[in-house]
Amino acid sequence: MKVLLQHKESGLYLKDVGLTTPSAAEAMDFLCSTQAIEFCAAHKIIGMQIVLRFQEQHFDIVLPMLLDRRVHSVRAAQVV
Repeated sequence: MKVLLQHKESGLYLKDVGLTTPSAAEAMDFLCSTQAIEFCAAHKIIGMQIVLRFQEQHFDIVLPMLLDRRVHSVRAAQVV
């Protein structure tokens, strides 16, 4: 299984920081979804979703990434 990051709007896969590719084969492969999420947070990458790609299957599993609830709660508290 490959764990990839895909831009939600363009459908392009993350190849490296600031680089995308239409090819899943050329995309950066993460060890797990947590590593992919932490990579996005560390590099302030937004608008991505996680794609779990299985070699022997004919489908992918796409997982949306949401804002960290703790960050969202802090922002909401600052508005009040």
